[in-house]
Amino acid sequence: MVDVFIHYLLQRISLSEAETAWIRPLCTLKKLRKKQYLLQEGDVWIYNAFVSKGCLRTYGVDDKGLEHVISFAVENWWIGDRESLLSGQPSRFNIDAIEDSEVVLIRKDNFDLIGQQIPAFREMVNGILQKSFVVSQNRIHAAISYSAEEKYQNFVHQYPAFAQRVPQSMIASFLGMTPETLSRVRSQSAKK
Repeated sequence: MVDVFIHYLLQRISLSEAETAWIRPLCTLKKLRKKQYLLQEGDVWIYNAFVSKGCLRTYGVDDKGLEHVISFAVENWWIGDRESLLSGQPSRFNIDAIEDSEVVLIRKDNFDLIGQQIPAFREMVNGILQKSFVVSQNRIHAAISYSAEEKYQNFVHQYPAFAQRVPQSMIASFLGMTPETLSRVRSQSAKK
């Protein structure tokens, strides 16, 4: 729902009624059923996508057919393939809905135009990108430094909503472990 997106913006930046009225037609609402793709590997990503309802994941598939979850996104989060968006090259990733979802899509050219016309919007986006970089940096550190139990505990602490909404097999993939290892870790954590 575009109203959810506008509400999100108004909580973060000051916008006049004229500015919100100007932004609305630049937005397209996309409804996704559970397991429906927002992006498929090989397609070029041309949007900035805001999740107004639901839960999605970004993942790649290796040569053996194994899925590797890169990220999740729930309400009021952004999702997409930044590399494909910036380079214009086909995406290496898939994005699909873990549950029925609604996403507000803004084409890159329109998104850039909003940033040019509304400096507060551009500053908000820069803040989101900086935070995203820090999250990625911390995720890499956890992946190469933490034990399986520490990875899971960190995940539950940072993303408590995902632990309830996302299938355990996807959480295991996100953490870089097998579902069996995650099950063992969860069982050991419950005993403590």
